[in-house]
Amino acid sequence: MKRILSFLTALGVILLIWELAHRAFGLSGLPAPLDALSAMPDLLREPETVIDVLQSLRRMFIGYAIAAIGGITLGLLMVTSRLASQMLNPLIMMIYPIPKAALMPILMIWLGVGDMSKILIIILGASLPIIYHAWQGGKSVKSTVVWSAAAMGMKRPARLFRIVLPAALPEIFIGLRTGLILALITMVVSEIVARSNGIGNLLFNAMDMALYDRMFAAIIIIAAMGCALDWVFEAIRKRFLRWSDTSDHIEVSAG
Repeated sequence: MKRILSFLTALGVILLIWELAHRAFGLSGLPAPLDALSAMPDLLREPETVIDVLQSLRRMFIGYAIAAIGGITLGLLMVTSRLASQMLNPLIMMIYPIPKAALMPILMIWLGVGDMSKILIIILGASLPIIYHAWQGGKSVKSTVVWSAAAMGMKRPARLFRIVLPAALPEIFIGLRTGLILALITMVVSEIVARSNGIGNLLFNAMDMALYDRMFAAIIIIAAMGCALDWVFEAIRKRFLRWSDTSDHIEVSAG
């Protein structure tokens, strides 16, 4: 209940600032909040809008799933293999600060404006924080625990999945949550740059036709998608990590 009240308070502040800005500046490109909210039901009743949202979510979940599986695997591999860490760490540190939207024109030249280029940019955007946090979580596991398991005859794959992975889960979920939001952002950006369908394309079509109430309605839909995905993810995280407190996960896990 406290979280819902905090969200509603923040939403009310945003709407108030929006309304004041609309009245103060009087820009045609900044409709009143009520106008944008009123345009949402009509927009959502259109079959094309539903198709665009579903297309966007499909691309996003495909890219995010690949990024999550690959990112966790690579991050933990960097923990258990010095060679993998030496090879991948400089590469990740070099790619991490590059805006992924800057790579979109290159991918469009290579792969076209279809799903492949958009899914690949989602993978690139979401995977890097997942790799980093999986690596950091694995590194935080106490070496004595791993050594004790090795001394008892536990093989490396078993140590990875039965000791390192469970202990690193709180940190991994931080990376997964960051990756989920970045997957949404890169999904929208990719559809804005390579316009064929999707919610990003819908947004810019409304802007091109100067339908600013529909444009802001599309922005609200994207924001609602982000909030809903984050809430669902947080519920899943709490279910998986009921045994752990994120603030002291390594001590609990290793103890």
